[in-house]
Amino acid sequence: MSKVIAVDLGAESGRVASVEFDGTRFFVEETHRFANGPVTLRGTMFWNILHLWQEISTGIEKAKEDAASIGVATWGVDFALLDRDDNLVANPVHYRDTRTEGMMEWVFERIPRREVFDRTGIQFLALNSLYQYSSVLRRTPAQLEAARSFLMMPDLINFWLTGEKVSEFTDATTTQFYNPLLGDWDRQMINRLGLPTHILPTIVQPGTRIGAYQGVPVHAPACHDTGSAVVAIPATSPGFAYLSSGTWSLLGLELPKPVITDETYAANVTNEGGVEGSFRLLQNIMGLWLAQQCRATWRAAGTEYSYDELARLASEAEPFRSLIFPDDPSFNLPGDMPSRIRDFCARTDQPIPETVAQVMRTIYESLALKYRHALDHLIRISGQTVNRMHIVGGGSKNALLCQMAADAIGREVVAGPAEGTVLGNAIVQLIAVGALTNVAQARQILASTIDAVSYQPKHREDWEGAYQRFRRLVPEASQ
Repeated sequence: MSKVIAVDLGAESGRVASVEFDGTRFFVEETHRFANGPVTLRGTMFWNILHLWQEISTGIEKAKEDAASIGVATWGVDFALLDRDDNLVANPVHYRDTRTEGMMEWVFERIPRREVFDRTGIQFLALNSLYQYSSVLRRTPAQLEAARSFLMMPDLINFWLTGEKVSEFTDATTTQFYNPLLGDWDRQMINRLGLPTHILPTIVQPGTRIGAYQGVPVHAPACHDTGSAVVAIPATSPGFAYLSSGTWSLLGLELPKPVITDETYAANVTNEGGVEGSFRLLQNIMGLWLAQQCRATWRAAGTEYSYDELARLASEAEPFRSLIFPDDPSFNLPGDMPSRIRDFCARTDQPIPETVAQVMRTIYESLALKYRHALDHLIRISGQTVNRMHIVGGGSKNALLCQMAADAIGREVVAGPAEGTVLGNAIVQLIAVGALTNVAQARQILASTIDAVSYQPKHREDWEGAYQRFRRLVPEASQ
């Protein structure tokens, strides 16, 4: 029996899990779970990183007996700056903070938009590290003067665990200043923006031993949580797409190399690093953030709904009454999401969703149709054949959304494992300690042991008609 510890930080919650492997199957035990949310101070939205460190330490202490390894995975794009004494220069800022407003335009005045894509292959999102890093230079330059180290969020946790400063490959690729053709940071591009490059750490591959924490080795898994989730796809043959479904929905294909072409640039898709030399051609979609913010709004108004209740209500509502474009900028920030959804429907001359059931039906159907839109783009760009889509992560437990996804894309959807990020994190560690040979072996084991649920497409004509309506809501730049 081999045992590893998987630390999984998501945008809504964090957890520490013990994963055991007996040679034939995986056993996951969540040893510690904790809330994760932003803290707003003087108009800036921060991560409560010291709270997260305290909770991670507590979880590891509970799980560390007989552990062969520890691995950390978090969301991408966010980072911390350390001074010469290795103290935080400032609290790490949340990717939904408004400090990146206008920063894409500022960057493109210095480096053409197309050149940025050709150098990095990464989708243009205002929250990318490139624009966050540039905003530090423009808004708080004294922080850069004091900075001696730049660490992405999982790299910061790994530094606090081991004392070693490195940057893990899959997370580094989310910055939009990693160059896959160079296999390193694009220092020339960063220098042209006036940003320091000497504070960037060495990049290491998933599976690298970073150091040890209280005698337990610390290995880098795919430190970007989507990279870990994709490792745990129970696929035994090619021809699949994946959807990592959580706060964000990340829909993509696993490819041997990045695809940086006119088509990928026009479609605004991204090439993020994967394990064993792979790349993930994918598109970021707003995801269950919409449902999370609606739930928070209704809770603040005095009514608490579970996610199961929200799905049940949505299932009983009239289909295709109203649709939204999930990636509309009005949905980016925390706040009264039901009102924003109503405003969007009013702007687009659609019936206003008034009830909780109508709002949730609008969200789920619109997400499923966006999955179809993104998948069509990826298939056309890559030339890949896609027979089915695997959904991993917390969203795989939402049977209504999984069925809608199958209906929208017209292909089988295989849902599970829900613990995809934890399992993928653990699998890379288990390969590193010699308990597994490679990802293909792990996927074969998952396919034969997990309780995945298959959804077959239904009501194709209805969904095709809804898709044509949805396409009219898609901005021209995203068509």
